[in-house]
Amino acid sequence: MKLTRRVMMTAAAAMVAFSGTAQADGHQMLDELHFLIPGGAGGGWDGTARGTGEALTEAGLVGTASYENMSGGGGGVAIAHMIENAESLGTTMMVNSTPIVIRSLTGVFPQSFRDLTLVAGTIGDYAAFVVPADSEIADMPGLIAAYQTDATSFAVGGGSVPGGLDHLVAAMVMQAAGEDPTGFNYIPYDAGGAAMAALLSGEIQALSTGFSEAVVLADQGEVRILGVTAPARIEGSDAPTMGEQGIDVEFVNWRGFFAAPGLDDDTVAAMRGALAAMYETEEWEAVRARNGWVNIHNEGDDFQTFLENQEQVIGDLMRTLGFL
Repeated sequence: MKLTRRVMMTAAAAMVAFSGTAQADGHQMLDELHFLIPGGAGGGWDGTARGTGEALTEAGLVGTASYENMSGGGGGVAIAHMIENAESLGTTMMVNSTPIVIRSLTGVFPQSFRDLTLVAGTIGDYAAFVVPADSEIADMPGLIAAYQTDATSFAVGGGSVPGGLDHLVAAMVMQAAGEDPTGFNYIPYDAGGAAMAALLSGEIQALSTGFSEAVVLADQGEVRILGVTAPARIEGSDAPTMGEQGIDVEFVNWRGFFAAPGLDDDTVAAMRGALAAMYETEEWEAVRARNGWVNIHNEGDDFQTFLENQEQVIGDLMRTLGFL
């Protein structure tokens, strides 16, 4: 499992650049900003867009923020919308993350990040395995034991398509635990909210999801986080890591923003400047801490280099796991 761990940690190591173009002086940089969200309500994309908009507006860096959920095609519908309506979108930013790389590699949609204007990578979110709070499964060894007892009826759900991010993380975890990474029953849902509802209703026994999507319900006593793909326990959470339970997996999912192709340089600069300045605000720190996100920042050429590198390393990993 050393290959998997090394490959996935490349993503974390590549996201540490912080090269802002503006200072957090409260100066409004955009009158309005529209967030396009490629998935349904309640998922990681939705939370990232709305949390970012909240911080930007409350800090005075953006006048008003609006949001639009546009599900479909594993994110492809929103990407196509950005490309086909490029001339009329103005100050629209689409949130995306590792799946834009994965789904391009697998041909879920024909476009890639190269067809968009790269604004900036902004946060990281560790992955987690979750069960209902009243589940008999208490930890990751217990989950693996339950799977081994009845593999045909044991289902792991996720808020992404088969071969997507949640499926990929679940496969890495299963492989690290000594199981067949392609042999378990994965049930896909449209975004994390629907997947979490399926978990709580008993449709699935466990959920592969982002830590930020699980932590609120865990704090409310609705779910139990069995393991997190972080190198150490996340500040403010008592959820154990995969590593401390003998499962050698570490992974962080980046999230960031893209604009329409051909967007004018001044608007792109304003978007990047607002996001860079956001990190220095109390409003952003409140949002970040609430969601358990990791601060990252890479914009422009740095973002491009990171995405090209991730495309290579994740492609190699997916071939190892049999997804390509």
